[in-house]
Amino acid sequence: MRRSLLCWYGAQGRDLPWRRSRDPYAIWVSEIMLQQTQVKTVIPYYERWLAQFPTVTALAAADQTQVLKAWEGLGYYARARNLHRAAQVIVEQHGGQFPADLSTALTLPGIGRTTAGGILSAAFNQPVPILDGNVKRVLARLLAVAVPPNRALAALWQASEALLDPQRPRDFNQALMDLGATCCTPRNPACLLCPWQPHCLAHQRNMQNELPIAETRAPLPHKQIGVAVIWNEQGHILIDRRKPEGLLGGLWEFPGGKIEPGETVQDCIRREIWEELGIEIEVGDRLIVIDHAYTHFRVTLNVYHCRHLSGDPQPIECDEVRWVTAAELDQFPFPKANLQIIAAIRAAST
Repeated sequence: MRRSLLCWYGAQGRDLPWRRSRDPYAIWVSEIMLQQTQVKTVIPYYERWLAQFPTVTALAAADQTQVLKAWEGLGYYARARNLHRAAQVIVEQHGGQFPADLSTALTLPGIGRTTAGGILSAAFNQPVPILDGNVKRVLARLLAVAVPPNRALAALWQASEALLDPQRPRDFNQALMDLGATCCTPRNPACLLCPWQPHCLAHQRNMQNELPIAETRAPLPHKQIGVAVIWNEQGHILIDRRKPEGLLGGLWEFPGGKIEPGETVQDCIRREIWEELGIEIEVGDRLIVIDHAYTHFRVTLNVYHCRHLSGDPQPIECDEVRWVTAAELDQFPFPKANLQIIAAIRAAST
């Protein structure tokens, strides 16, 4: 099985920018970016990131706003915060070198078993197994696992470790990921082209389209949010920076909050702005309505132009507030949905 997979990889493996490097830092950046994100989305971010932060020392020295701005649009921003913090730990505690042993790598912020395995095998050719989403799917089909993969993790880790080629772990792990990404795909897998087809229990049982078994998921909660684009008399807009922990931590946004039952959007915006910033505003015309999905919930942002009436904005529920011009908005890292608000502000003012 090892031989057939590596032979297939030699002919069919993907040429990806991070595979041309043996630099643990560059490989680590790619592994973090590839969590929850497709390769084609990651490549331009990866190349820009390494141009801006070419070494772990450069990343450690950057401030969080620069880091989040470079990550803007990739989502799951805790990844960027952890990458930044881990870079500082590597510089402070490991002499600027990514630790080459598994137990130490696992102590770094944002690095779990699969990420550590991916880095150590790719950078140091160490025989450390991986179990990302693609590999879970390949192994769940190979073994015809009768439960959702996340309920069979021990067996899947065991399989990944047993199959790993001890002589060529770098190539083997990358081959296994490529097999899942290009051949053993979630729907309509290309079984005729698969080097492991003779060994695959799902294929033998004609169950490749039923496996892996999906997790049963509850419907996503849907929140209605009122959002204020607050203008002062000088034509500046008020933005605030979220606290560093939690969803979208450290990013800037237009203030607002959840619409309570029986509350109008306008009443919600007035209340939220008073509670969060301690200022009085007048709610004006609607600017835009945006639907956006996160992993565990969906939101509808009801965005209104507002006018500042009285009070100095206070960071009651956030870390920092600023008045900025529309042109200055590009300097700050915003969540993806807020980028649509910025585009709408620009369109409305032209």
